[in-house]
Amino acid sequence: MNKSALLYQERMMTETTQTKQHLISLFAEQPCWMIEPLATQLRYSIPSVRRFLVQTGYYSSFTHNGGWYTLRSIPRFANDGLWFYADIGFSKIGSLTSTLIHLVQRSPSGMTAGQLGEKLRCRCHSVLVQLFRQGRLQRQKMGRSHVYLAIDPETAAIQRQSMQVSPAVHLPAEIAVLILAEFIRNPQSGFTELSKTIARRTHIRVDVAMIQRLFEQHGLKKMTQTVAPRLGRL
Repeated sequence: MNKSALLYQERMMTETTQTKQHLISLFAEQPCWMIEPLATQLRYSIPSVRRFLVQTGYYSSFTHNGGWYTLRSIPRFANDGLWFYADIGFSKIGSLTSTLIHLVQRSPSGMTAGQLGEKLRCRCHSVLVQLFRQGRLQRQKMGRSHVYLAIDPETAAIQRQSMQVSPAVHLPAEIAVLILAEFIRNPQSGFTELSKTIARRTHIRVDVAMIQRLFEQHGLKKMTQTVAPRLGRL
C-alpha cells in the first residue's frame, strides 16, 4: 500500500471513530432517536447511520413499527426483558412478534390480548391473530376472550391445566362498580393505575390481577392509546 492510500485509510478510520463518538454523545443527551433526525445530526446518509448503529450496538423499538433506536448500553431491562422510555418500548428479545411469542411461552397459564397489550403498552390483537393463523401460537376460548398459549404441546398442556384450576373473580358489586366508574372517568388508565387510584380515593385495595380478570370475564376491552413523545431536536 502506497503512502497516499495509507494516509487516506487512516483519515477514514479517524473520521469513523469521531462519528461514532458523536453518535454516542447524541444518545447520552437523548436516549431514543428516530433514524432521520439522527442522520441529520450526524450529517450522514441513513444507510451510513444504520451501519454506525450496527457497529456500536443498538436496539430498535417493538412499538411504533420499530421506528425508534437506542444503544445497547442504555436500557435497564426489567425481569420480563422490557424497557420503556415514555411510551417507546424495547425488548431484549427484539421485535413485537418475537416478544409476544416469548411472553406467551413463559406465562404459567397463557395470556390474553388484553394482558399482553397492558404489559407491552401497545395494541397487539391483530399480531396475535396472525401468529395464531401462522401456527406460531395456540389459543383457547375463555369467556369472551381468547387465551394465547405456547405452540409447544407440553407447555400448552401445562398452561391449559393452570387455566382450569385458576379461580374465578368474585368481587362485591360495590367494588366492581368502583372499578368501572373509575375506568369511565379515566379510560386511559392501566390496570395498575386503576388499582392505585381506587386505593387513594377510597382506601380500598383491589388487586391488579382481579381488576384485569374482571374486565376479561365481562368481555371488556381495555385498550390504552399511545402517543409518541415529543423529544428534543425532533
